[in-house]
Amino acid sequence: MEIGTIGAGDFAQAFAKRALKAGHKVKLSNSRGPDSLRQIVNQLGPGATAASKEEAACEMVLLAVPWDNLPETLASLLKWNNQILIDGVNTLHGKAGEFTLADVGNLSASQFIAALAPGARVVKALNTITVPKLEADPIVNGARRVVFISGDDDDATRKFRLFSH
Repeated sequence: MEIGTIGAGDFAQAFAKRALKAGHKVKLSNSRGPDSLRQIVNQLGPGATAASKEEAACEMVLLAVPWDNLPETLASLLKWNNQILIDGVNTLHGKAGEFTLADVGNLSASQFIAALAPGARVVKALNTITVPKLEADPIVNGARRVVFISGDDDDATRKFRLFSH
């Protein structure tokens, strides 16, 4: 499977390592463009490529940008065409040490994101796991690490589950 990332920070890179290890191809994107990702892609190795946000909108896409960047980031993309959008974002304004909770009204965070990405099938996942845990082997002492997944689209959540095993 070809998987994209919108955002290429530590979290997206840890996700990409896990996806590559599972045999998938990964297209990383960020707001600065593909040329800014050459070193990261080289470090990730075969199967990883740098892409524009539009090119990264594959069958499955990890959304890994700060909450404050969401409206601008998603508004700049063309219409979604039934792709699975993995919402790995937390509803927090600001930077580490200075976070405040974002107001999404009566919506869940993923419903808020779905409204910004019409046509995407949003699956909430991975926002509760740290980068070191995401990078680590998912099997510890014979037990598999748990990742919480939620979404209204059963097929999308099933496909994410299959990907994440």
